[in-house]
Amino acid sequence: MAYLISNLPLPPLFACEKRLFCTPINKHTVSAIGGQQGRVAVIAKATSGSSKSSTSLSIVESVQNFWDKPEDRIALVGFGFAAVVVLWASLSVVTAIDKLPVVPSVFELVGILFSTWFVYRYLLFKPDRKELVEAINKSVSDILGQ
Repeated sequence: MAYLISNLPLPPLFACEKRLFCTPINKHTVSAIGGQQGRVAVIAKATSGSSKSSTSLSIVESVQNFWDKPEDRIALVGFGFAAVVVLWASLSVVTAIDKLPVVPSVFELVGILFSTWFVYRYLLFKPDRKELVEAINKSVSDILGQ
């Protein structure tokens, strides 16, 4: 099988220069169940559209708008510094807890039990999965203020 795939011819490369549609038509032979053969034209069209990720771009735009105000720059720098300090402190707390002899095993057991409960509660049955998706969508809309 790998030998077959490695010996397949590569599709031709083409360049489009100032043409509205650049679609090579490749015709492939198709055999039907009744033994009849026909030809099928495959046309690929690339469209140019703005498929921006609204969440990530809106966060970047809001930070840029916040940075443009001179009186808010100090607050933004302070917020960044506070985020780094909180991350460092939380890593230190996790490292200290991890050094205790019994606590990591208890946390592992709690994690296994919670994962089992979550799968049973939300993922096992279709109505429960729909409920989970609705809860996630509601939380996202609440966070984004929509």
